[in-house]
Amino acid sequence: MQTQRGRVAIFAAAFLIAIVAISVGAFYLLSHKRTVEVLGSISSTLLESSSLPTALTATGPVVSQITGLPCSNAKNGILPRPLGVMFAGDTVARPLSGIADADVVIEMPVITDSINRMLAIFQCNAVSEIGSVRSARDDFIPLAAGFDAIYGHWGGSHFALDKLNFGIINNIDALRNPYGAYFRKKGISSPHNGFTSWDRLYGAAQKLGYRLTTEFSGYPHLQESGADSPSFAEASAGGQEPKVMKIGYPGQFRVEWRYDATAKTFFRFRGGTPELDRNTKKQVRAGTIAVLKTRVRQIEGQYNDVKVTGSGELRMYRFGQELQGRWEKADSPLSAPLRFLGEDGKDIELAPGSLWIEFVQTNTKVEFR
Repeated sequence: MQTQRGRVAIFAAAFLIAIVAISVGAFYLLSHKRTVEVLGSISSTLLESSSLPTALTATGPVVSQITGLPCSNAKNGILPRPLGVMFAGDTVARPLSGIADADVVIEMPVITDSINRMLAIFQCNAVSEIGSVRSARDDFIPLAAGFDAIYGHWGGSHFALDKLNFGIINNIDALRNPYGAYFRKKGISSPHNGFTSWDRLYGAAQKLGYRLTTEFSGYPHLQESGADSPSFAEASAGGQEPKVMKIGYPGQFRVEWRYDATAKTFFRFRGGTPELDRNTKKQVRAGTIAVLKTRVRQIEGQYNDVKVTGSGELRMYRFGQELQGRWEKADSPLSAPLRFLGEDGKDIELAPGSLWIEFVQTNTKVEFR
């Protein structure tokens, strides 16, 4: 009898232990599930509320919103903020250092019927030498802001410096040369001997406390496949023959872009000779060229006023073809992007590769054949 009671007690104890174990396990599983659900909800909320471009959250290589190509300067899936640098256009300054590695180049006349300058914007290539660096012009400031670029320059016109010294845009002036951002090269006459590099500018920007990740929303690009974009074959149909686009900038600044159907890219010539990069000895090329017609007028001595906001006639070149439409850039906010709209009013998809933007006077001759 005593033995039977002992067995019952042992069985009851074992049953109680089993019930407790099951209850603890169930509680753990429910808690773990709830934790996963909460963490998943937080993760989704963070992704949905993120201000970073969608390309940054995608799997695989991080793609530049400017070129549509993988970006080697991306760190931990984040694209860096672009750096814009003023370039000389003078013959004596050629070949320019780093010009072929710029993601965007904006060219315009800074003196009517005379001299051009360029703003080269770098994001994805850590260029070891950039220059020669020249002075700021106020017409380039809204354009640099539209690409969310930190503006690098060697002094500037009083029109530009009045705005830059007021802090209208993050900028790094070589006349102040914070943290050794710029240097002068021996054997080159002034004012063409001023240079910088990606590491120098980016390092200075970091020490100046500037934001270092991009907020530029980017442009749509043609993709090799996908329902939302025309195929390369469709986009390049009719672009197999050699094509030449000429811009009637004056004298030594005359530009030709010659399309190579095999490489699916345009090669740049200036003043009748190939535009080469001093660093690499490679010829400058572009996936897309945008020619923007606008009002240009002389305002003081050697200074122009170029209308870079508002809207105007656009001619866009990609895959050896010409598209027509309108360009637009809002006056406010200053950071409003420059847009390229087709005849249907929609954003034109760019070809992968660097983008060249050519501002021309309304009477400047532009040929394509």
